[in-house]
Amino acid sequence: MLIISYPSMKHLNANVIVNLLLILFFSLNIYSQEVDRGYIVQIGQPAPDFTLTTTDGKTFKLSENRGKVVMIQFTASWCGVCRKEMPHIEKEIWNPLKEKAFILIGVDRDEPINIVTGFAHKMKITYPLAPDPGAEVFSLYAKKEAGITRNVIIDQEGKIVFLTRLYEETEFNTMKEAINKLLQ
Repeated sequence: MLIISYPSMKHLNANVIVNLLLILFFSLNIYSQEVDRGYIVQIGQPAPDFTLTTTDGKTFKLSENRGKVVMIQFTASWCGVCRKEMPHIEKEIWNPLKEKAFILIGVDRDEPINIVTGFAHKMKITYPLAPDPGAEVFSLYAKKEAGITRNVIIDQEGKIVFLTRLYEETEFNTMKEAINKLLQ
């Protein structure tokens, strides 16, 4: 029989405990960014290019926005988490940053333009939204069967620097910090 004994907490040095907590914190942060959350792209990769038409009839081509920080928000009217996140995006990201070298586009997964337009109006968002028929753009970034809401942050050189999945306040705030650092 093998008996393993662990030291009691009172014998652990405070520095060891702090170091273990730091390792745990950084491991969870890396995990949240690296674990398979349905993405087929990775941080550090060039963002796949695409062209969409927004609800106001403007053409958006990702590669034409080099030199700016770009946030792609994958969303849909039927997504409850999207509805929870969108007011935060409007108030905490879009409104303070829209006059800077920052672009935000909501990519509405596989819904017709009349639904997308009504959704934007109902949610009272002012950032551009574009229908993504057949989830073609979505499938450049994530597995076709993967869920939404998700955000992709792209730096001025066109590389992916941050990926989110669902709405979680800590991750959302970390994403805001990443965007603001890029804009400095």
